[in-house]
Amino acid sequence: MAGKNCVAIAGDTRFGVRNQTVALDSNRIFKINNRTLFGMTGLNTDILTLRESFKFQMNLYNLEEEREISPKTFAHNVAQTLYSKRFGPYFITPIIAGLEGEDYTPFLCATDLIGAMEFPKSFVVAGTGEESLMGVCETFYKENMEPDELFEVVSQCLLAAVDRDALSGWGSVVHVLTKDGITTKRLRTRKD
Repeated sequence: MAGKNCVAIAGDTRFGVRNQTVALDSNRIFKINNRTLFGMTGLNTDILTLRESFKFQMNLYNLEEEREISPKTFAHNVAQTLYSKRFGPYFITPIIAGLEGEDYTPFLCATDLIGAMEFPKSFVVAGTGEESLMGVCETFYKENMEPDELFEVVSQCLLAAVDRDALSGWGSVVHVLTKDGITTKRLRTRKD
């Protein structure tokens, strides 16, 4: 979700196989650099594979370009990587959140599993609770929220959606990215 010169990205910590809970500390949101966060939902093995692949690609980019990658360029890299595997795709839905340029403009991007990109201005959702989350986010979203208010809105949206989705929960993590850095907080959610 985008705010005023800030973005937030959140996810639950449940790792499951269909209806069975396997672990309670799954991390699906990764820091790419000080201006870019990357979240993925989907098949856990593909998430881990792509996390390592993008980690390698970003280290190589930093060495070759002698600068950190921008969120928009990283989003195009993700889309290209997914499209290159379109005939045997990775079963993930990625979300990229970041701050672009010198004025720290919020940047949001989501793709499908073959890399078709979408650039919303307000918020984007993915995962098993997507339908519940979409309605809640439409209700609570406001433009130009400050970081503290953005954290509250994202947290309440996630908590409300997790309560309506049997395949989500067991805790959640909320990251708020501002020009001063990343603030990460853990929330308690439904545990059944």
